[in-house]
Amino acid sequence: MHMATTPQPSGSPLQKLDDWDAFLEGRYKEGKAQSEFRQYDAQANPGVAEFYRLNHEKQTLDYVLAKEKEYFGLHRGQKNIWEAADYLNTLVDDSDPDTDLTQIEHLLQTSEAVRGDGHPEWMIVTAFVHDLGKVLCLYGEPQWGVVGDTFPVGCAWSDQIVFCEYFKGNPDANVPEYQSEYGIYKPACGLENVHMSFGHDGYIAEVLKSYLPDEALYMLRFHSFYAWHRHSAYAHLMNRKDERMLGWVRKFNPYDLYSKGHTKPDVKQLKPYYEDLFAKFFPDQIAW
Repeated sequence: MHMATTPQPSGSPLQKLDDWDAFLEGRYKEGKAQSEFRQYDAQANPGVAEFYRLNHEKQTLDYVLAKEKEYFGLHRGQKNIWEAADYLNTLVDDSDPDTDLTQIEHLLQTSEAVRGDGHPEWMIVTAFVHDLGKVLCLYGEPQWGVVGDTFPVGCAWSDQIVFCEYFKGNPDANVPEYQSEYGIYKPACGLENVHMSFGHDGYIAEVLKSYLPDEALYMLRFHSFYAWHRHSAYAHLMNRKDERMLGWVRKFNPYDLYSKGHTKPDVKQLKPYYEDLFAKFFPDQIAW
């Protein structure tokens, strides 16, 4: 989704959050062999590389636990889904003059692609809401604390995580327990019981966990967990539920990566359909 943040000198190496989306889209383009990933990463623009460095160095277990405590209590007020999307629309990106698409139009591009392929209503809803957690930008969180590939904290980092070399600067690298295979977890504990690096994925899943089926919540919580759903890492933490849900996360990923273009959806025409759809799943107001 097209997104920018309020400038934060120490935390905004990306000119716009779309730079991360574009990097991912290129990295996982159809037909790219596993051996090509490192070469692709090495050619990343300096802003993307610096973004990953900050993300990997600062997403410690203590940081994640503190952010979960701060946000997962859902004390940021009440909004319905469309109001939250309107709020996200207040993010303005002056650095990209080549697009005039609003945040809601980008959300609709993804959900309409899912709808057009005949998927169930819960998946259409999931596609619309999956990036709403990026309202964290409006709460003052830095780029590296809102987007980026997610990964477990409190255990050894997989070498399948993009720019994994930057973890050497993370303070958790000096905690032996956190550098063991299982770390603070038990074998086959289940990914729902694992603390993931903090960002928009986990936040929106927490906001909507009472309203959507497990398949949808896995799509929300783990859609940026590329080391898992693209590279099959962290199998030692998976339980049988994770195994069942993995296929759904993989089914959603192409819509997340490739449905965003420059065709403007007709918001006025589509809004009544989506308001009726949201009413099937959500109450009038939701805690954020």
